[in-house]
Amino acid sequence: MNHITMFMFSLSWLLVFSCATEDETPDPSYPLVDRSDKLPADIAKRGPETDPYPPVLHSDDYEQPVPLSSGINTAGAEDSPFILSDGQTLYFFFTPDVRVPVEKQILDEVTGVWVSDRSAGEWEEAERVWLQDPGRLALDGAVAIQENEMWFASAREGYTGVNMFTAEYINNRWRNWKYAGDRLMKEIQIGEVHIHGNDLYFHSGRPGGKGSYDIWVTTRSGNEWSDPVHIEPVNSEAMDGYPCITSDGNELWFTRTYQGTPAVYRSVKNGNTWGLPELIISRFAGEPTLDEAGNVYFVHHYYEDGVMIEADIYVAYKK
Repeated sequence: MNHITMFMFSLSWLLVFSCATEDETPDPSYPLVDRSDKLPADIAKRGPETDPYPPVLHSDDYEQPVPLSSGINTAGAEDSPFILSDGQTLYFFFTPDVRVPVEKQILDEVTGVWVSDRSAGEWEEAERVWLQDPGRLALDGAVAIQENEMWFASAREGYTGVNMFTAEYINNRWRNWKYAGDRLMKEIQIGEVHIHGNDLYFHSGRPGGKGSYDIWVTTRSGNEWSDPVHIEPVNSEAMDGYPCITSDGNELWFTRTYQGTPAVYRSVKNGNTWGLPELIISRFAGEPTLDEAGNVYFVHHYYEDGVMIEADIYVAYKK
């Protein structure tokens, strides 16, 4: 996965998962949490002015990438973004201190999925999205949403390792979280996903790929999932993962390593065939997600002396 990998996948011996809320009035059975209380006192907020390795733009189609506001970004790690198509709601993974082992992050009540809405052009202070019953441990992230259906990754009680789950948006809350099933997890071996219509795009190290993670697609018919199809034109011997499909279905965005660090690539569909990938943003940039206006949101990690300090969500606005 991504750098949520660093937090979640080392949790493979634990069991967790989460549930989202977007109600104005939080469910009183869930704790009220302020993530700023958990931020480490010895890490100052990083930004473009202090970043030794800022993102590099390789396309004339976009403005220079900029970090989102403090309603989303903090001195902690914001990661794994997902923007709704209208561009007004952003989900992301948050943990306050990347130095804390995951077995302790899971106890801090703030590591997990968060959501922020944009009002009058500004991102509001993010709120915790709960995807597990109160009192039960869960570590969730890697959200993908289509209409009232959420997909997300989770390590949780009752399951071995990290698995994908779904949830339904009912009465202003994410509810009815369900394990994605053995067909997807054990037979097809999905990793992080993006749902588009009945097509589930995912990365996987399953047999039949070119190497490391490759991007595949399986199609839903009722409750059944088709045998996966390898999207050969976009895959390489390197890692190709964290797919995102634009709302019109004509662009496939993903993460691949470029000159030693994660980078954002785009493939454009020509008829029924995906075109050769084009490098869009490089240098510690990954997990792209796009709104219907074509703006590209992604995670950027700050490294100093070879150590990751924090992570922020950036956007490259389409010209």
